[in-house]
Amino acid sequence: MQQSAGVQTLKALKNAVVCLILLPRFLMAALMLWLLDFLCIRKKVLQRQRDQEGCSDDPPLCVSDSNRMFTWESLKAVWHGQKLDFFKSAHLGYVAPNTEVVQLGERRNCRILDYRVVSQYADIADSLLVYIEEAHPSDGWVSSDAPYQIPKHRCLEDRLKAAKLMNLEVPRCLVVADTMENSSNAAYGAYFERLYILQDGKVVYQGGRGPEGYRISELRNWLDQYKNNLKNSSTVVIHV
Repeated sequence: MQQSAGVQTLKALKNAVVCLILLPRFLMAALMLWLLDFLCIRKKVLQRQRDQEGCSDDPPLCVSDSNRMFTWESLKAVWHGQKLDFFKSAHLGYVAPNTEVVQLGERRNCRILDYRVVSQYADIADSLLVYIEEAHPSDGWVSSDAPYQIPKHRCLEDRLKAAKLMNLEVPRCLVVADTMENSSNAAYGAYFERLYILQDGKVVYQGGRGPEGYRISELRNWLDQYKNNLKNSSTVVIHV
């Protein structure tokens, strides 16, 4: 009984320390969301973002005027994403977490590093898209810019159904779903969205957290540079 109380105390202290570490960054994000609810500020920020976009590969940051940014649901989503990023086990240069995912057709559990598929860089890379929890569910931080209105996943069936919609958007890329334990999302700090390159079981590229840190151009540049460096050597397969 005393041991259990001690474990709970340590857990509470750990959570308190994490809150103190994350609080400044969270408050800055909350302030930005509040400012973005002023349309004049929102339009200036989005215009500046568009002016700074140097590559058409990167998806534009779009927010409709009707979308509220500073809400209870948005604050919960931001806090959730920052906690996942803080606790993630995937780090550049270290072993890549081999987390479980679910196949859409057979609904069979498998591991991320098990996949070998064809992609644009098929001679050097495999591509795998892991569909995680919804960033803007219709019953949460809703966004009118989303192509589909998808509620929070209550069960694996909900997640697989939504993942199949994603599969229609990227037919040439293999799509799997994260487990309902969100093991891949937690290990890779993927919420809202994130790009990784894994090679020989290690993380060799870790993109920023989306949407603002989601840079397809960075990933493309990494692959192009890697491809150029492959001289007089056999093909090495990497996972994207």
